Amino acid sequence: MIGPLLRVAASGAAARSLRTAAQDAISSLQTATHDSIDRVLMTVGAALAIGVGAIFLTFSAFAFLESRLDPAGAAAIMGAAWAILGGGYFVATRRRRSRI
Repeated sequence: MIGPLLRVAASGAAARSLRTAAQDAISSLQTATHDSIDRVLMTVGAALAIGVGAIFLTFSAFAFLESRLDPAGAAAIMGAAWAILGGGYFVATRRRRSRI
């Protein structure tokens, strides 16, 4: 007589604990998803800010150099500056890739 009642009580407790565990897993998954989305949006925002800043700084440097030199000389100096920055980036990433 007591055996079936204990089984019913145990199955109810097991169901509650499973339901609680599932809700905890879902809420932690949602939190992790929101954190990942926030991290991606911050990364995209930072990349966009760096890109826009680089464009504006390039144009302002070009305008300054153009006022002092001819347009071809200003373009050559800006091209050389970006080539040096790009070369430095590729050297740094090559060293990082060779260590991996």
